[in-house]
Amino acid sequence: MTFQSDFSYETRPVRVVFRPGAAVTATPGEAARLGLRRLLVVCGSRGETVARTVADALGDTCVGVHDEARMHVPVEDADRAVAAVRAAGADGCVAVGGGSAIGLGKAIALRTGLPLIAVPSTYSGSEMTPVWGLTERGAKRTGRDPVVQPRSVVYDPRLTLSLPVPLTVTSGVNALAHAVEALYAPDRSPLVTVMAEEGVRAMAEALPRLAADPKDLDARSRALYAAWLCGSCLGSTTMGLHHKVCHVLGGTFGLPHAETHTVVLPYVLAHNAPAAPQALAVLRRALGADDPPRALWELAGSLGAPRSLAELGLAEGDVTPAADRAAGEPYANPREVTPQGVRGVLRAAYEGGPPEPGLRTEGDHTPA
Repeated sequence: MTFQSDFSYETRPVRVVFRPGAAVTATPGEAARLGLRRLLVVCGSRGETVARTVADALGDTCVGVHDEARMHVPVEDADRAVAAVRAAGADGCVAVGGGSAIGLGKAIALRTGLPLIAVPSTYSGSEMTPVWGLTERGAKRTGRDPVVQPRSVVYDPRLTLSLPVPLTVTSGVNALAHAVEALYAPDRSPLVTVMAEEGVRAMAEALPRLAADPKDLDARSRALYAAWLCGSCLGSTTMGLHHKVCHVLGGTFGLPHAETHTVVLPYVLAHNAPAAPQALAVLRRALGADDPPRALWELAGSLGAPRSLAELGLAEGDVTPAADRAAGEPYANPREVTPQGVRGVLRAAYEGGPPEPGLRTEGDHTPA
């Protein structure tokens, strides 16, 4: 493969602690290292038990637990969380849970400038990025700001042991999507390519093991390591069509986050494949497959993940409005983004059949 000799790469300051039991044993030390004495713990309702365990470990430095995190971070939730921070006189936050909890922690950091510690319990990868997202009046908007990047990330594979298999699979494929889009991002670099390839390989190997034995701590550790790499790719590059489509489907049409990424990824990759030959070469190595879109579709389906947007509740009549919205703003993507092209991707994802190489669409003349 030709070496990429024109690139830039920015290293962002973040400290990572990775070990079983770290949520309880390391989080207090990370808070002390940052000089934080009044911490609000943020979580969702599903992760409240784990979050309270972390809160107990923090002892007197914890000033409360705010358990109102929801998918896609509705702006009204962010407003309440900021009010809770100010009422408690917090000087920092600890987000415990998946992308929803970490997303709410980021929203607090964006509004207040307070430092954030992330203790992820899924494979979303949000903890490794300066990317924030808020949903208001049916539209999800995202941005990048170094203030939302967690100062410390505490990876504890034991926290993921209770993650149900269906969510394990979709959360893992969500992480894969970050690495896949990083491989054809305009601001990729050789280091990102290495991280993406290793992240895809590690996650694709871990997920079948976890479906067979959800208590396999070694496989949980490997999946969390993969999520770290894939999240780092997300934080270092500009995402393309896949993430834009998923933001529209989630923010505007209310589809579940990880499941939507899982369904959409093979079809966007099939669509972009003709314009991203180097990315496909890397994915062939990482997945050990000649047809990466088909391999991703088969991996998710074989592990019981949903395969169609219809299964997730998207109405057939919403395919065209969603496509028009996703194509309505310019953004980086290796293949030209057109309403016809996005409609083809969403139509295929709605039906859920095997992704076709090149994924041609009516009126689209890109060679396959």
